[in-house]
Amino acid sequence: MNKPIGYWTKRLDAALEAHLDSTLARLKLSRRQWQTLNVLAESPISPEDLDGILNPFWGGDTRRRENELGALVGRGMIIMVDDRLSLSELGRAKHTEAQRLVEDSRQDLSMGIGIDEYAMAVSVLERMTLNAERLAG
Repeated sequence: MNKPIGYWTKRLDAALEAHLDSTLARLKLSRRQWQTLNVLAESPISPEDLDGILNPFWGGDTRRRENELGALVGRGMIIMVDDRLSLSELGRAKHTEAQRLVEDSRQDLSMGIGIDEYAMAVSVLERMTLNAERLAG
């Protein structure tokens, strides 16, 4: 238990990512597909705009991007309307279902964390950030 904060932060991040992956896998969605559905749920957009928004998640991997988008198109979740990508009815339903599962998952993860614990964690993180900035500057 006597590990640096970075160790615990990295472990928490990995555990949260694994939990999200597991949640989305129940709907046969990857995290990148989920991110794509989230963007398109807001409004139809051009393929170029979608690429620009999601580029950080693709990491420049065009093959991965094509595979992930191709899977959503192939499953009938994304359609092209007036040169813009949009969610189909199926895509909208899948997004709604995934959003519900992700929200339920978030609630499960925060179960037992009261406002006092949350406030204390935020306070500790704020102090650490201020100390790091002070040391860096």
